[in-house]
Amino acid sequence: MYDIIIIGAGFAGYSAAIYSTRYNLKTLIIAKELGGAIVDASEVENYPGYKSISGLDLIKKFEDQAKGFGAEQVVDEVVGIIKQEKSFKVETRQKKEYETKTIILALGTERRKLNVPGAKEYEGKGIHYCATCDGVFYKDKTVGVIGGSNSAAHSALLLSRFAKKVFIIYRKQEIRAEPVLKDRINQTKNIEIINDTNVTEVKGSKFVEKVMLDNVYKGKKELVLDALFVEIGSVPNSAIAKQLGIRLTQSNEIIVNAQCETNIKGVYAAGDVTNTVLRQGIVGASQGAIAASSAYQFVTGKRAVGSW
Repeated sequence: MYDIIIIGAGFAGYSAAIYSTRYNLKTLIIAKELGGAIVDASEVENYPGYKSISGLDLIKKFEDQAKGFGAEQVVDEVVGIIKQEKSFKVETRQKKEYETKTIILALGTERRKLNVPGAKEYEGKGIHYCATCDGVFYKDKTVGVIGGSNSAAHSALLLSRFAKKVFIIYRKQEIRAEPVLKDRINQTKNIEIINDTNVTEVKGSKFVEKVMLDNVYKGKKELVLDALFVEIGSVPNSAIAKQLGIRLTQSNEIIVNAQCETNIKGVYAAGDVTNTVLRQGIVGASQGAIAASSAYQFVTGKRAVGSW
């Protein structure tokens, strides 16, 4: 019997584990993949304490700290949660069962896939969802990035180190990345932004050769590319929460209050899967700490008191 099972191993999950273990609660982390979405980030510059650090290196520090305090960790996928009289039973893809007094859902989000003709066919053959993972394969090539967020900007800047030309293709009039990232893009000679434009189809033979556009670019509605990196946002990974009867927003985010409580007693949620106003690592880490504190109070009947 565990005091807390944390489902998810990103900022929120590891932060929750750091706090729950320091409260001397028996803690298990279960995650299909360790690290969450941040592992794809080549450079993180907005997490306090680090001027610049890779996402993988940053989350590894979280993991080491949580395990150092005694958190157990299992790489597996949770497929079901059953509410029992005084506990929860957690079932996994590998047909394992774990029992716990409380649960913290730190499930994160899942990348939106490009839904146009050819996108699925060429996935891994020029259509990619991780510039950090696959950008190095396009040295001296021409590539595109779909999206206008910080993630798209970071991907374009990373790709500009390898590719001879990088196009950012965005559906609105102006990309919405942070001003500092916009400035860097404007100063990078081999990045060009194509605004007010959508990709409507991906074409090629064995690999991606070009994409079709819904607006004219330099007299044509096509753009010759060797690869296309997709950064069009993400959706909450909340299917398990829905099965359990947890209340969700219309966008399928888990609804939590200020204590990170859900509508089910003993179940808490933290990070990008919740109805937070800002999806950032520092917010996930904060919510993870709050969720662990709330779970501690539920398990022990005592209020968690923190101090430096």
